[in-house]
Amino acid sequence: MTHKLSIERKLTARKAVAPVIATLLLVAIAVVGGSIVFVFSQGFFSSAQISGTPQIESLEINGYDARDVATLNLHSGEATGVLDGAANDGLVPTERLMVYVQNQGVSKVTLTEVRLAGSVYTYANSGGATLLDDFSVTTLIDRGGFVIATGIDATSSDAELSTAQNAEIEPGQTATIVLELDETLKEGRDAQIKLTTANGAVFVGTVVAGQQSG
Repeated sequence: MTHKLSIERKLTARKAVAPVIATLLLVAIAVVGGSIVFVFSQGFFSSAQISGTPQIESLEINGYDARDVATLNLHSGEATGVLDGAANDGLVPTERLMVYVQNQGVSKVTLTEVRLAGSVYTYANSGGATLLDDFSVTTLIDRGGFVIATGIDATSSDAELSTAQNAEIEPGQTATIVLELDETLKEGRDAQIKLTTANGAVFVGTVVAGQQSG
């Protein structure tokens, strides 16, 4: 009888120890897991601080002037004094079209590709020129090229140009992309305008040939 009681006590003791061991194991696993998460988070936030805040770009296409007229308007609504070409002869190559954009983000946007109706347009660096007049239109922008106009000169009514080396639009800035057509656009037809930035963001709008919006 005594031997049986001894065995039962040992079994009871073992049963009592088992939950304690299990609890200690769970605590140990939680401590190790917490340490791993802490080390990982420290590395992540350190990397985030080094690399800086992620850039979220917001570029709005808020209008255009695609009329077949002699003089086009900037985003401000003012006539530029820059001739589009002969009026009423169709939107043919070497004539111009204007697209209005606004950078609504907090960082500078650099355009690396501009597409209109499937054709790719190349940024024409102003080379230090500050105004876009009839002469510089001929010499600065080639067929399939574009510049960025930021405003209008009060004296000459010429378009003021961005002199940046790249096609840049500053935070909060409204500007006009002036394109010299590379192909004929049929009036009344929709043409997609697609802007791609250096960070890979893509902004798309629609231009109706022969019309003005915005």
